[in-house]
Amino acid sequence: MADEKFNEKEVEKREEKWEEKWHRDPVSSFVGAMLLIWAGVVLLAGNLGFLNTFTDLLARLSIKPYDLPFDIPFVSLEAWQVFFLGAGLILLFEIAVRLLVPAYRRRVLGTLIGAIVFFALGLGSWNIVWPLILVAVGVSILLGGLVRRR
Repeated sequence: MADEKFNEKEVEKREEKWEEKWHRDPVSSFVGAMLLIWAGVVLLAGNLGFLNTFTDLLARLSIKPYDLPFDIPFVSLEAWQVFFLGAGLILLFEIAVRLLVPAYRRRVLGTLIGAIVFFALGLGSWNIVWPLILVAVGVSILLGGLVRRR
């Protein structure tokens, strides 16, 4: 009987700590807010025609995609491509904070996979995405080994 009460109290304490930990996670709040702000800014820029400036700049410089020694899949930037690329960068920022700041340390594999998916959607070419996936996984393993708790 005493063991049941003790176990019950321990479970309640763990649940309270867990809830407090996630309610006080400013990194997730910041990242969520930045994703919404980024989406709004990019969609507004797309609607106002600012994203066409990049394509126009390349045309003025007489740089054509077929003149370059490599393929540029995102020469004509669409709003959703820019959003996904920026969202991937924001998620990479979250991963860096989670790995480097001990107070906000948390598992980052899910966020890393999300960032890779966003980059894949933004770039739209698997010729670029697969090497990025390999680099991201390698960096994740490297940072995980360096930052691992001792």
